[in-house]
Amino acid sequence: MTVEAESLTAAPGRLRCWVPRGVYAPQTDTRLLRRAIRREGITARTDVLDLGTGSGLLAVEAARLGGRVTAVDISWRALATTRLNALLNGQSLRVRHGDLASAVPGRRFDLVITNPPYVPAPDPEPPRGLARAWDAGKDGRQLIDRICDTAPTVLRPDGALLIVHSHLCGVDATLARLEKAGLRAEVVDRARLPYGRVLRSRLAWLREQVLTADDDGTTEELVVIRAEHAHT
Repeated sequence: MTVEAESLTAAPGRLRCWVPRGVYAPQTDTRLLRRAIRREGITARTDVLDLGTGSGLLAVEAARLGGRVTAVDISWRALATTRLNALLNGQSLRVRHGDLASAVPGRRFDLVITNPPYVPAPDPEPPRGLARAWDAGKDGRQLIDRICDTAPTVLRPDGALLIVHSHLCGVDATLARLEKAGLRAEVVDRARLPYGRVLRSRLAWLREQVLTADDDGTTEELVVIRAEHAHT
């Protein structure tokens, strides 16, 4: 299928994004993070790392804004999709196969962006297929905690991390984890939306786990968190 990504500001240029089966299609979390990326003042001297790039839409956006972008994913199909979407939009970027920051050992970046899997999952077994794009363990923090812990090692002294996730996996927990890692963190954007298909299918389990924070437990809040070294 072909998805035309929504233009979120008055800036010109809509991105073309082709998403095959098995790759996460851009959704509200993607659009929120894209809006945050546009506020970062990316220039031709900005080295950007996109962790878990998926369709590559955010990597392409960072490249369109002028950044030197490296896109990482553990899925070969996602990387192939990212290459194609870069070509569709006339952009150039690097792709690296690997598990989060281990794909770029020893490198540091001015901006790290990530839309990791964050949906709490009742199945203790590792997710398979497309579910790898959203399932993240019982508390939804399987990858988020790893990203928080390693962020200082991939950020330059004046660099910044942008991460988006649901309130269901704990906004305060992410802020505290980043601060423990030596970063200053804050919520810079948010949006509330009805549960999608996956969360609706798990509603009873989510209530049992006391993971729903709303009166009716049918809407979630997505947040974008920005973090930087505390001394900057």
